[in-house]
Order: sequence, then C-alpha cells, then structure tokens
Amino acid sequence: MKRFGTLVSAALLLGQMFGAAAWPALAQTSYPTRPLHFLVGFAGGTAPDIAARVLADKLAAYLGKPVVVENVVGASGNIARDRVANSQPDGHTLAFAANSAIVINPPIYPLAPITQVCSYANILVVSNNVPTTNVKELVALARDKPGKLTIGHTGVGTTVHLSTELFKSMAGIDIQLVPYRNSVNLLADVVGGQIAITFGTPLTALPLAREGRLKALATTSLHRVAVAPDIPTMDESGFPGYDVAVWYGLLAPAQTPLSVIDTLHRAITHILAFPEIRRRYGELGCEIIGNTPQEFKSAIEIETPRWARFIDQLGIKLD
Repeated sequence: MKRFGTLVSAALLLGQMFGAAAWPALAQTSYPTRPLHFLVGFAGGTAPDIAARVLADKLAAYLGKPVVVENVVGASGNIARDRVANSQPDGHTLAFAANSAIVINPPIYPLAPITQVCSYANILVVSNNVPTTNVKELVALARDKPGKLTIGHTGVGTTVHLSTELFKSMAGIDIQLVPYRNSVNLLADVVGGQIAITFGTPLTALPLAREGRLKALATTSLHRVAVAPDIPTMDESGFPGYDVAVWYGLLAPAQTPLSVIDTLHRAITHILAFPEIRRRYGELGCEIIGNTPQEFKSAIEIETPRWARFIDQLGIKLD
C-alpha cells in the first residue's frame, strides 16, 4: 500500500455515529442461514489468526450465527484462499487473507473483496551476537562478510520473504536466505544465534526485542508505527522508498450476491469502529483500514502489478 496507517472509510464513520442501533436491523435479514467459516492460512496464535478470531467473535454476535475460524496452513496462505474460491458463493465461507495470497501470489480463481481489515509493518531484527545496532552497520557487516550472514524467512512469496529480497536488492549485499515453515521456530533460532537476521511481526518480534533477547533495527513501512515509535523505518535508515506493508482482508467467493457482500461490509466496518477492537488490534501492532469493496478492489489492482514487476526483476520463483 502507498500509505501505511489508519484508513477509516465513510461506512466505518457511520458505524461510529449510529452505534449499536444497527445491530437489530441487520439481524432481521435472511443472511446468514447457518454458521460462517473464516479460513485463515496461518497457524493458531499468529497475528492473522488472533485478528481473525477477534473479528469473528464480534461478527457472530452481530449476525446472530456462529463464526468458526479454521486454520488451513500451507503454501503461504494459498491453500486457504483457493478453498474459499472454490466454495459455494453464498457468503458462508470467507477468506481472512494476507496480501501475500492476493497480490503477491494472485489467485487463479477470482474472489470478491469485502474489506481490508488491518495492516502492520514487519520489523527487521538481528541476533544479539550480530555486532550491529542499526541498519547501516548491518549492511557494512554484510559487505565485509559476503555470503556469511544468514537471513530467515517464513516461506517463498510471503511478505517476510519479499521484505528480505527487497532489502538485499536495495543494499546490494550477499546474504544467505534460509526458509522456515513458521515464524516461531525462526525467531527462536534468531534468539539462539543460529540465524542472524529476519523480518518479524510486531506481535512476535517486539516482545523479544523489549526483553533484550534480540535487536530491532527498523520497520518496513514508510512511517513509524504507533506500537514502536522509537524504531526508525527502513526509509529513514538509508533505503528511500522502502515500503512493505502487510495487510489482511476479508474476501468471499466470486459470484457471491452483492446483498451479502454489502451485509458483511456493513457488519465488519461497524465492528472495526468499536474502541475495544481498535485497542485489541493496536496490541497486535495492527492499524485498522475498513475500506469499501471498491476501494479494496482498487488496492488489489494497484498492488498486483507492482509486486509482479518486482518479482520479475529479481527473477524470484514463487512455486
């Protein structure tokens, strides 16, 4: 995204104005007729899983039907995305998907955007045994020892992987990429010194940095983030224009009726206006978006070719 920050749509503002009065009217509609399922392409306890569950709990109360969160792990979230794309287009099976599964690894089967829910910046962190306190020193160290430093990522095509590739390309450094199946094991190895560098999420990396178990050097957004205002951006650290924001959005199968998309959009943006939701997402390091389906569609159309060009320029293979 061009701008990392809180984007509040007109629908979200209306939700704040009318408050809980909108709940009974929505509950009277014929949709939904059975429990909803959020398919999340990441493991339990991760930022997207927690964000999905926080939203699902409120949506269940709003719609009057259970909302079940299913973790369908694999292929950087693509398996969950494709399962939703091939489900019945009735609004009962939805993808809570990251941009890695939508604009970086574009789906073969189309999906219907509902809203971008939230976004956050990754954080460049290094092991304590790496003799550096900022990005400039890290680059100098990598240039002094070409091919010696290791940098872990959580799967080809993820934002962590592409944050890494963008860093390598802009810095002109030779570092070894090491793939991991999950961020938990990766961060454990950074703390243990087996891996020198990675890009972590605020949820997982910041507590370790604040405990002094690793060092946080920079964030990947153009602007400093509210959850870590003391950490400079990559842009401030000598990489002008470096911008990799992670976002999560809610999508339905293509051909889902517009009335269902509208119902879900109104419900989600209403919920995102709740102070407790904003606080909880803030604790995850996330900033709320809550845009319209058309705005979400436009964001996808802008970001997809951007990432395609970058992937093509570096010769990255996503399969």
